[in-house]
Amino acid sequence: MKILVTGAAGFIGFHVVQALLRQGHRVIGIDNINPYYDVRLKYARLQETGIDENEIKPGVCVQSNLFDSYQFIRMDLNDRERLYALFETENFSHVVHLAAQAGVRYSIQNPFAYIDANISGFINLLEACRHHPVNHLVYASSSSVYGTNTHTPFNESDVTDTPVSLYAATKKANELMAYAYAALYHIPATGIRFFTVYGPWGRPDMAPALFMSAILKGEPIRLFNQGNMERDFTYIDDIVKGVLKILPSPPVAETPHAIYNMGCANPVKLTDFLTVIENVTGKKAIVKMTEMQPGDVVSTYADTSRLKKDFNYQPSTSIKTGINSFYQWFTEFYNE
Repeated sequence: MKILVTGAAGFIGFHVVQALLRQGHRVIGIDNINPYYDVRLKYARLQETGIDENEIKPGVCVQSNLFDSYQFIRMDLNDRERLYALFETENFSHVVHLAAQAGVRYSIQNPFAYIDANISGFINLLEACRHHPVNHLVYASSSSVYGTNTHTPFNESDVTDTPVSLYAATKKANELMAYAYAALYHIPATGIRFFTVYGPWGRPDMAPALFMSAILKGEPIRLFNQGNMERDFTYIDDIVKGVLKILPSPPVAETPHAIYNMGCANPVKLTDFLTVIENVTGKKAIVKMTEMQPGDVVSTYADTSRLKKDFNYQPSTSIKTGINSFYQWFTEFYNE
């Protein structure tokens, strides 16, 4: 397969690129390397795949010095001309779309960043796939689309029209846009609703990294909603295995579009999650209880029965195992 991976310098994208290369596929990664969080982490991820930071310039194709089958281009999905030219030149067989403006709380202060990246960027990608057909478009959705839904575990058939953040609304919009293009132009597309992904090389703005950093530095940790929060933490290796299972198997319905939850199906209270980190690090957390934040939800809980039925697959890495691996990477990378 010849695969385009968007968001290749991001957390999930980086791991997916590595896995695809290990399988022997030809991969081109693109990313705009935006400064939502420290770009040094993004450049370090790229370095792990053989992409030299000094060679990265907008629009320039950089050859990996570790993998003959990997190239990277710094590119924004809103650069339509360059994106369409890339599709015309490369004739991709598959696309894994993981580029997005991430973060729930950030969307409250910076709404236009989400419209530009998650809506405009996605329509440009869909148009590229329309004019240069691919065998399968796999794209990232999010557990946040379930919004105020109180039916647990969250099932793909649940109503998802009550988002509580603009980020969630853009992800729901992506699902509707992909469905429309599948119906109109028969572009096979699968959306994956990721549930709280964590692990080595993870984002510094998410709870695992924030908690780990605070504990190691002896700084206080804020637990929102007085600590009464649950998350379906899902280890990155499980996510990657799921993506690779789905990628070669496009939907075959009259409208070739599918949605899958991808989570551990085992929600963990944030207080219990913090206890695991304390046990792994051997240090006690300083906890500050605070009120619920706008855009947050109390609990996420994935029903993964559809994923198991269609692909005989379900994430399984325990929190203890996952956090231990994350701790090993975290302390080495940040020299803690």
